Amino acid sequence: MEQILNTQLFGLVTIIVFYNIGLFIQKKAKNPICNGLLIAIILIILFLKVTKIPYENFKIGADTINFMLGPVTIVLAVPLYRQLHLFKKYMKEILVGILTGVFISFVSVVLICKVANADSQILYSILPKSITTPMGISLSNILGGIESITVVCIILTGILGYIMGETVLKMGKIKHPISKGIALGTAAHAVGTSKALELGEVEGAMSSLSIGIGGCLTVILIPILANFI
Repeated sequence: MEQILNTQLFGLVTIIVFYNIGLFIQKKAKNPICNGLLIAIILIILFLKVTKIPYENFKIGADTINFMLGPVTIVLAVPLYRQLHLFKKYMKEILVGILTGVFISFVSVVLICKVANADSQILYSILPKSITTPMGISLSNILGGIESITVVCIILTGILGYIMGETVLKMGKIKHPISKGIALGTAAHAVGTSKALELGEVEGAMSSLSIGIGGCLTVILIPILANFI
């Protein structure tokens, strides 16, 4: 048994099994709150707690999934390629929208941390919340944040974007598919993009674009803006 626990297979199988259980519950419940990823996370935590299996054993396989996040994000360029004509037509609007989203994310995190009287290390850990995990971890390490907190913030941001994104768009009376895609991708990275893809191919394409451009702008601008805090 110990030999199995010390292999990548254990972590991979655990993630696949519980994620599929999460998706099954999500489809049956038909409620945004019952997010498959959120359910999988809760079930895995409970499973490791009940079985008293060390997190380090699970992490061996989980690191493999983490490694694949980069290539998977690149694959999101496929729907963008199909809608490339829209990017060319609305290039200025798209770029301004993504840049605005990155700036608002930065300002909101700084204000919340100031009000909460959080120290600079916590602030630097939360700043990368709206970009993909590989980029967020790298940025957090550059700023001097805590990697584990950054990962939690990125996951929570994505899940909240998936659960609340469509409702917020309706409340804001945002109906244009390009605007929806930019909002979801810039605010909630890859998990938000999964919601955008559910709304339509144009939304998914623009959200995929926002992940790449928003991530690059965040990595470039946040270290510069952080000097003025």
